[in-house]
Amino acid sequence: MAGKSTIEWTQVTWNPVTGCTKISAGCKNCYAERMAKRLHLMGSKRYINEFAVTLHEDLLDFPKTLRAPRQIFVNSMSDLFHEEVPLEFIQKVFTSMNASPQHVFQVLTKRSGRLAELAGQLHWSKNIWMGVTVEDNDNQYRIADLRKVGAAVRFISFEPLLSEIIKPDLRGMNWIIVGGESGPGARPIRQEWVESLQKQAHRHDIPFFFKQWGGTNKKKSGKLLNGKVFQESPSYSFLEA
Repeated sequence: MAGKSTIEWTQVTWNPVTGCTKISAGCKNCYAERMAKRLHLMGSKRYINEFAVTLHEDLLDFPKTLRAPRQIFVNSMSDLFHEEVPLEFIQKVFTSMNASPQHVFQVLTKRSGRLAELAGQLHWSKNIWMGVTVEDNDNQYRIADLRKVGAAVRFISFEPLLSEIIKPDLRGMNWIIVGGESGPGARPIRQEWVESLQKQAHRHDIPFFFKQWGGTNKKKSGKLLNGKVFQESPSYSFLEA
């Protein structure tokens, strides 16, 4: 389960783990769950367990097969810090990332508590970018957990953005991604919520990436914010240092 990605802020997805369980409001209309069920019905061997957490040892060395440097989203179809993923396997994933310094690995979790708990037992090479999802005010605590992690780049994905985020503490953050929910049952996003996060990101000199408005037809809704595309990203210069 690896290949070219259509996600705008990355280039390749790599899924040494598949499957997950819902833990917060942002999980309600999980795209990965829908895709996993579809792949299961199609007979995919990777999804024989449908959306149950499944480890794929044979995919651990996938980054080594990519010759050119890539931005790699780790576990688009799962959460690396899910409680059913053993620490030993997480460490193997990190060992693989550590061994491929030519790539940038983007890891995103909703399980910030376990991330903070295990962070000290992982090697944070400078090519590992660590992020948390914050879909509403109830989950702002994840930002504080992320701040405890020694990643070279810490980022927040406010996607799907389900409410106004009131006074987020962005200290120590290096990237902000914002997007509306897409697909069946997509919940609405408001322009003022997006503009508020944009202003706060720029106030802290943090790159701001607006992915999409979403909705049932995300292509039609587009990604323009006040007539412009805002897709800023952190600098890669640190990789050469």
